[in-house]
Amino acid sequence: MVILALIAAASLNVDSNAGNSKFDATFDAPLGEKIMATSAAVGCDVTLDDESASGACSVPLQSITVDSEPTKTEHFQQWATNKKVDPKKCALEAKFDRVKLDGPISATPVKFSGDAAFTICGKKRSDGGKEKLEGTAVQLANGSIRVRAKVEKFSRDQYKIGPKYTDGWLSRVQQLAPVVADEGTIEISAFARPAKPATVLKQ
Repeated sequence: MVILALIAAASLNVDSNAGNSKFDATFDAPLGEKIMATSAAVGCDVTLDDESASGACSVPLQSITVDSEPTKTEHFQQWATNKKVDPKKCALEAKFDRVKLDGPISATPVKFSGDAAFTICGKKRSDGGKEKLEGTAVQLANGSIRVRAKVEKFSRDQYKIGPKYTDGWLSRVQQLAPVVADEGTIEISAFARPAKPATVLKQ
């Protein structure tokens, strides 16, 4: 109960260097191939109360691997940057404001849902829209909060990620076939802890 009281209306942080969080993006093309982009470098800063959560999360582009293959990973970096920006300076970022919680965070998973504004290497959705975010959050015995979030029907084309937006001979060849699906699913599993450890004063 003390832990729950300290976390209510708290500032939380997901450490991108901890290695215990995960980002997965799956794109499955019926006439092409299924690919999975993954990263363990998820970083977030979140403000949480009993009714909602607001904040931002980020995944560095260079931390993302595609099917554990260097060639596919390099191609993905070219698609994401359109070969116009250094991959080291790019990230997939999401900002969300007052995502609704179905109740206070507790030892029983609580559902949440809302909108999130994504950018990829600084590029917003071409239609100006946001992504639908949903998932669960649960209080663990060690004081951390495990968050599982999902975005379905994520369109890479809306963020100009792909060969038709990337200059070069390789991109022109890749446009000849539907190699990778336009829409995919993003899933994030992260562990958040209080940004600053609370101190309990004894009287």
